[in-house]
Amino acid sequence: MEISKAEMANAANAAAAATQSPIELRGGEILVKALQAENVKYIWGYPGGAVLHIYDAFFKQDTIQHVLVRHEQAAVHAADGYARATGDVGVALVTSGPGLTNAVTGIATAYMDSIPMVIISGQVPTAAIGLDAFQECDTVGITRPIVKHNFLVKDARDMAEVMKKAFHIARSGRPGPVVVDVPKDVSFNKVPYSGYPESVEMRSYNPVRKGHSGQIRKALQLLMAAKRPYIYTGGGVLLSGASGELRQLVEMLGYPVTNTLMGLGAFPATNPKFLGMLGMHGTWEANNAMQHCDVLLAVGARFDDRVIGNPKHFAQNERKIIHIDIDPSSISKRVKVDVPIVGDVKDVLTELIAMIKESGLKPDNNALGAWWSTIDGWRQRNCMKYDSENTEVIKPQKVIETLYGMTKDADAYITSDVGQHQMWAAQYYKFDEPRRWINSGGLGTMGVGIPYAMGIKLAKPDSEVFCVTGEGSVQMCIQELSTCLQYNTPIKILSLNNRYLGMVRQWQQIEYSGRYSHSYMDALPDFVKLAEAYGHVGMLIERPEDVEPALREARKLKDRTVFMDFRTDPTENVFPMVQAGKGITEMLLSPEDL
Repeated sequence: MEISKAEMANAANAAAAATQSPIELRGGEILVKALQAENVKYIWGYPGGAVLHIYDAFFKQDTIQHVLVRHEQAAVHAADGYARATGDVGVALVTSGPGLTNAVTGIATAYMDSIPMVIISGQVPTAAIGLDAFQECDTVGITRPIVKHNFLVKDARDMAEVMKKAFHIARSGRPGPVVVDVPKDVSFNKVPYSGYPESVEMRSYNPVRKGHSGQIRKALQLLMAAKRPYIYTGGGVLLSGASGELRQLVEMLGYPVTNTLMGLGAFPATNPKFLGMLGMHGTWEANNAMQHCDVLLAVGARFDDRVIGNPKHFAQNERKIIHIDIDPSSISKRVKVDVPIVGDVKDVLTELIAMIKESGLKPDNNALGAWWSTIDGWRQRNCMKYDSENTEVIKPQKVIETLYGMTKDADAYITSDVGQHQMWAAQYYKFDEPRRWINSGGLGTMGVGIPYAMGIKLAKPDSEVFCVTGEGSVQMCIQELSTCLQYNTPIKILSLNNRYLGMVRQWQQIEYSGRYSHSYMDALPDFVKLAEAYGHVGMLIERPEDVEPALREARKLKDRTVFMDFRTDPTENVFPMVQAGKGITEMLLSPEDL
């Protein structure tokens, strides 16, 4: 058969293309290409000597916005907040040595709450590793206990594959932070680059998504036979995007439901079937239902110490426990369960709902009615009552209730720092939608509020973003007010300023006979002037009648960051409260219980 000249030319071109060398790129350039391939839109970071080649690569591109923070801890927190609000992988970039050690708190915060992140750290040149070089630290060793995985990239030719693995590990299974440590010479060296991998295979890492159908069927039988059922849900529902499935399940069954601190918004707080948050500062009805139910369905939660209190007290009442979690190590870790189901929450709930429909089984409505009557009796206690009519001093709960009343129908996100203000926000702001409540649950990290809000505002520029904080927490990352100005992220900061490290003071009052050791803030700045010095608007609010007008005025200033310094009652405590070592129904409900 005769071959045409055109066909011969095409064959020659194909052969030439096959033998053509891949383009050569520096390691830092390959890293940036990896981030672009992963559709990263923002990266938060702070430059230093070990990452200058990476920063040079960023200078040559325009698809990823780099945000220059004022402290590496805030870089990781901002990326973390972005990830919590969007569900995307958050990305941060820090230099070697102190850059990495400053980031450790942010990494540990994300790890405890299972947040998908990739943190890129610079490292001294490979030849200098282990020689105590300038700004050297053992990044892999330091971060090993607080990451899902970490990598030290020893060859620029491995960069693309390592980044592919890092993003895959961060977002799959139980999400978490992954650190990629890049020596300076690796980011500088030129190597052949033939493109970003389309897929990744890791023999040692294959998280299960689909739950065991036999176990799900066992769970179905238990749930339908229950006389006093209860659905206990945590952050895993939000992480897997299963809020819709949870709501469908609850509506089908008519069972009471509770959220942990990290799970708020997974089920609407305004729904009558919601009993409120449970745990150390949970409601009387939520905790009592947890203790006295006969079948407990735990979904994406881990029975941590702040939820069940003393495990021995929790175990006093016999109940059957079904536990759905993607992480097998979380099941029966603190509480022995009867029906373990390892799998992605969304997939498992979808299968459970389908089985309920197919089975034709119905709950025991008579028993369920009696159970709801018992719960309604607990609700009569009105455990969230406080002195809401006080006209002499601002009650912090009133600030949160006022904020909720004004924004409940708005497109709003609420971040918080850690302390009393965090608990009041969780208790008095009714979250009806997922990923609207952004706080540090597992590690309890002060200082996250402003960086979280910055990260969310970049991701959601048309949404209102409020940071609920205290005068103690806010000073830990207050320098990020400068970042807010530079990158035009107009957030609203509500500081519930009681002149104390409030939660410390509360414990000292209750547990240490009022010996307030170093919990009073003796030298606070003028926050109004401080906000103004950073180029923002400051407000001082000292009277209860000024709370609502101040919030209204702040919301009108849509393009400005506003710092609202609310001078609140320094004696106010968070109730209900379960003391350390007590059972979850051994609660202090008001000052009269002290």
